[in-house]
Amino acid sequence: MSGMKSLVGKKLTKKVKFMNEDIEISKLSVAEVLEIQSKAKLIEGNEAEGFNVMKTVIRSGAAEAKDLSDEDFDNFPLDELNKLAEAIMQHSGIKGETGK
Repeated sequence: MSGMKSLVGKKLTKKVKFMNEDIEISKLSVAEVLEIQSKAKLIEGNEAEGFNVMKTVIRSGAAEAKDLSDEDFDNFPLDELNKLAEAIMQHSGIKGETGK
């Protein structure tokens, strides 16, 4: 198979720092962006929902985070999670704040 069809599902990745360690992030697919946007509509005035959106961004964009539990996320520094989520969003061509 060649051409664009062979690229379906391919992940474009890059390395970023998270808590002084290199981790690999991927550009989000259209489906992942749409899921995040639908969840983001629920955020207004709800800080807990903002954190849930941030976790979705990180789980979708960082393969190493896919299996992290909510309790695992609770044990990371918030500013490090914010920076990681922002890096994923920027790498995916999406501007804006997540879950702050």
